[in-house]
Amino acid sequence: MPSDQPAWVLARREHIGARIRDARVHADLSQLALAELCGVDHKTIHRVEYGTADPGLGLLLQIAQAVKVSLAELVR
Repeated sequence: MPSDQPAWVLARREHIGARIRDARVHADLSQLALAELCGVDHKTIHRVEYGTADPGLGLLLQIAQAVKVSLAELVR
């Protein structure tokens, strides 16, 4: 599906997703476990990690808390 987002936004979203994935692995959580902690489907976590979903601030805050890092650390 084509996106109406500029290429730099898509690239940044992929970068943030990779940081989330790294933090999740470091926290020794599976995608399913993280999804349960955040109250979302594990497919949502997968899409966020691979940059195909555009997570809202609320979900980013929940992910940061679950993996025990600051929101700033996830999005820097």
